[in-house]
Amino acid sequence: MTTKKHETDVAFIEALAKLLRENDLTELEVEREYGEDDSLSVRVSRGGPVMAAPVVAAPAPVAAPAAPAAPAAPAPAEEVTDPAALPGAVTSPMVGTAYLSAEPGAAAFVSVGDKVTEGQTLMIVEAMKTMNHIPSPRAGTVKRILVEDASPVEFGAPLMVVE
Repeated sequence: MTTKKHETDVAFIEALAKLLRENDLTELEVEREYGEDDSLSVRVSRGGPVMAAPVVAAPAPVAAPAAPAAPAAPAPAEEVTDPAALPGAVTSPMVGTAYLSAEPGAAAFVSVGDKVTEGQTLMIVEAMKTMNHIPSPRAGTVKRILVEDASPVEFGAPLMVVE
């Protein structure tokens, strides 16, 4: 790898890290094709207890946790209140932007307390200029809406609870 290419790769990774911070994301993965047998795969992550280091960057030193017992105590309380752990949680199938209505100013697809049928559109997640309808995985009642309109969402993030 030439020095110039290395410098542009480092700048690219730094730009990804900045994008991660500015959009409050926890993970971003990109593959860059330079040619037939030349590519760069980068995965940038932050936060959370189990995270992967960037694929291309030099590995950061890993320090042992200073007090493993201290974070272990609040963890069960978080799991109980974590909406993704609820049996009726509907999670995002992709990274994108969540929209609660078909267009700005239109009525929301669903509201808290609405009865929904299996397959009914709950919201839209826009990814790469494509509007992806998120269907209800089951019939039930919308108990909670966990995202705000036009907010960024990550893969697996809880969107709403349908019970």
